[in-house]
Amino acid sequence: MSEPRTPAQVLREARQKDSRDKRARVLSVVDQLLADNEPVTFTGVARAANVSHWLVYAEGVREHIEAARRRQARGATNDARANAREPVGWKVEKQLLQEDNRRLRQEVERLKGAVRRSLGQQLDQFGAADLGTRLDELTAENQRLQGERDKALVSVKSLTEQLDEVQDDLASARLSLRRMIRAENTP
Repeated sequence: MSEPRTPAQVLREARQKDSRDKRARVLSVVDQLLADNEPVTFTGVARAANVSHWLVYAEGVREHIEAARRRQARGATNDARANAREPVGWKVEKQLLQEDNRRLRQEVERLKGAVRRSLGQQLDQFGAADLGTRLDELTAENQRLQGERDKALVSVKSLTEQLDEVQDDLASARLSLRRMIRAENTP
């Protein structure tokens, strides 16, 4: 049989396991960033792995991140060399596409301006007299609706009073009926 562990030993082992898990998570994030061709930075790795900044600078982890950064720098240099070897026709095609995009953006802005001007003219066609007439119509409609609402409120009040009276009559009739039934049932 083994000796029972002390609470300090249990805590130490739990902390060591947690530290191993976090370090493994950091290394996994670095590998994932490399695979996705995302930039590897200390802050980015710490955020993605959900660990403290201290851990990404700790011995054993820092070296792994720095090696990944060097690998990416070499890859970027190789990409630059590869781009320098692109055929001349591709560069011309790229320039033509950029010019087309610029021209299309200008065309879109010109058309947006035309639509804005057209809408502005349509709004200007509604003169002050038209707006005044419409305002008068809306005011009259508002007053009519307020009158209907007031009539409805009076009607509701009247119906509520009638309902109260009918409920009182019903309660009285029930009471009388109970008394009559008791009187019939008593010897």
